[in-house]
Amino acid sequence: MSVTNKIIDDFIVQTKMGLFCSYGNFYLDPKEPFVDAVISHAHGDHAIGGNQNVYCTEATSVFMKHRYKKFAASNFYIKPYHHSFVLNGVEISFIPAGHILGSALVLMQYKGVKYLYTGDYKLEEDATCEPMEFVNADVLITETTFANPETEHPDAVTEIKKLNAVSTNIMLGSYALGKSQRLIAMINQHCPDKRILVHHSIVPFVRIYEQLGINLGKYEVYDRKVMKNNLTNMIYIVPPMVFNSYFKAINVVRVFATGWKHLQSNNEIQLYISDHVDWKAILKTIEMVKPKEIWTTHGDGKNLILHFENKLAVKLLN
Repeated sequence: MSVTNKIIDDFIVQTKMGLFCSYGNFYLDPKEPFVDAVISHAHGDHAIGGNQNVYCTEATSVFMKHRYKKFAASNFYIKPYHHSFVLNGVEISFIPAGHILGSALVLMQYKGVKYLYTGDYKLEEDATCEPMEFVNADVLITETTFANPETEHPDAVTEIKKLNAVSTNIMLGSYALGKSQRLIAMINQHCPDKRILVHHSIVPFVRIYEQLGINLGKYEVYDRKVMKNNLTNMIYIVPPMVFNSYFKAINVVRVFATGWKHLQSNNEIQLYISDHVDWKAILKTIEMVKPKEIWTTHGDGKNLILHFENKLAVKLLN
């Protein structure tokens, strides 16, 4: 008679430094430097500099090296998707997460039990990064940024096409890594009459995408004279800090691309384009992964506890 391997309740625990696996002595996306860090993707709230050994995908390493220069890490161990490696006794492999270029789900196997950490992920189509892939796991450790039944992201293509109705120049607020590149590609595809200008701080990330083989289409580095001399059909993509500092900008329609409602309230047009899963996408992921338990992080998992009450165990890590 076969014996089912037991899920270890404290295989991953939340500490002040992040999600720690004591059985493999490593952190997932640590908030402070550590000896062994398994990094899901290169956003600053998941990938800090200063770790000794970083295990990640190639794209994640390139973004981290650009952002942190010589302080990115002492050693990078680049792992292709679906390639298993062992870290202090825990077998690990990266699976595409669909969040940004190089983003990965982290599949960990220990004593016959599979634990799947999502990092940030999305299921929507995105030509600028590897599409999310589903794998079976005994425990799903999922982000819950938008884990609310009332949250449903609209279709991203429908949202981006809103910009076609605006002839005035647009200042488009966007995160520098991931979101900006996705927007450039979408605008080129769905708003062909628009001319895209990109803030200088975003350009290096755009160039890295291109170096890694992603064709985003046409764009130009921002030139103040160009914007001043052309008062229609231009979209100037800027990072959040610039967007917020130019709140009195004239002759532009202010738009910010995000899934957060509170960041949309003061803008003339609401552009709900998110790179995270909404409620339905989380439920779809659970259906496909088929976990025996769900552990939640990066958000509020209380709605999942209510939804799966008496059906599936849900534990809050944060």
